[in-house]
Amino acid sequence: MATAETKLSHTAAMILQAVNAGYGYGFSVMEMTGLPSGTVYPAMRRLERDELIRSSWEQQAIADAEQRPPRKYYKLTRSGKATLEASRRRYPLLAKLIPSEQEEQV
Repeated sequence: MATAETKLSHTAAMILQAVNAGYGYGFSVMEMTGLPSGTVYPAMRRLERDELIRSSWEQQAIADAEQRPPRKYYKLTRSGKATLEASRRRYPLLAKLIPSEQEEQV
């Protein structure tokens, strides 16, 4: 299990920041970060394994209504939020690259 002292790669920190900012599924994270799927999805699996994010599938009816496959949505866990805070100190430009909704309103 990860701790707040976990050192994330810049890529993993960008993904956590994107999820925290409301980009909750893989393709939206790819669009926001500019990272390819071959980077984003394996990183998200590692972040989930390390209990920094957790996932859940959307309801099939929602996907059907939008005529697309169901999306797997991600949220930060408590330790994910603590790790993201530590990463923001390590990578000061992170919040500027991917502002969260709260930061945009300031």
